[in-house]
Amino acid sequence: MKLSIIVNHYRTPEVLRNCLNSVKEDLKDVAFEWELIVTDSATIEQTEQMMADEFSDVLFLPAKENIGFGKSINIALKKAKGDYLFIINADIVMDEKGVIGKMLDYMIEHKEVGMLGPKLWNINNTWQQSCFRFYTPMTVFYRRTFLGKTSFGKKNLDYFLMKDVLDKGEITEPTPVDWLMGSAMMIRKSDLEKVGGFDERYFMYFEDVDWARRFWENGLKVVYFPKVTMYHHHFQSSKKSSLWQSAFNKYSRIHVQSAIKYFKKFGLKKVKYGV
Repeated sequence: MKLSIIVNHYRTPEVLRNCLNSVKEDLKDVAFEWELIVTDSATIEQTEQMMADEFSDVLFLPAKENIGFGKSINIALKKAKGDYLFIINADIVMDEKGVIGKMLDYMIEHKEVGMLGPKLWNINNTWQQSCFRFYTPMTVFYRRTFLGKTSFGKKNLDYFLMKDVLDKGEITEPTPVDWLMGSAMMIRKSDLEKVGGFDERYFMYFEDVDWARRFWENGLKVVYFPKVTMYHHHFQSSKKSSLWQSAFNKYSRIHVQSAIKYFKKFGLKKVKYGV
């Protein structure tokens, strides 16, 4: 089998329906063999019924508890039969027909690329940043406190957000970047066997940063691919502007906890692989 599409979902069946129909329409006339897999955390009856009634041809992998992004995807990765694996969140919708095939063609032609991510749009047709430079401990600190608004905080965050590249104009060509947001990324199964799956010690956040870093460390490029676009209904629930909010916001706490795990694993040395 050429391609497996893995959809990560959590308790939004209407959103999942739109995603699956979008994928099916995108791949409707392709010549290669493909499969669809849905990995579902804290499965609710409405989702289970919808999958049985409308998507019986899709491999559905429910879980009683919310097991976290990395563990959920890893379950699907072990089931996937495709030579190439396209991992997306359920809130992704294809912008136009044929975008998945274009990504697949690029991966086939460029063996040095281990991970490929599309350009993303917000639902209001504004650009959504999905490529970044690697975090430093200070980047996490500046993003969580008012010090991010100071001159030195802004300098650090601008570097993280690739402002030196992006302010020169829109990226239009495939570009190596440090890491890609985990909402949409294509990899090769043979590379997965070398790099390994997601680190399940992260319940949420930083698992995509960790994975991209391991791809780079195994000699495989991580590339932002603006030749294709997709819509992503992305909600930034973790971003707060004060220490008080960070301390008492659930998602901010998880983000900081994941950051600590990341730096314990990789150390504090600043690294840069992309532009």
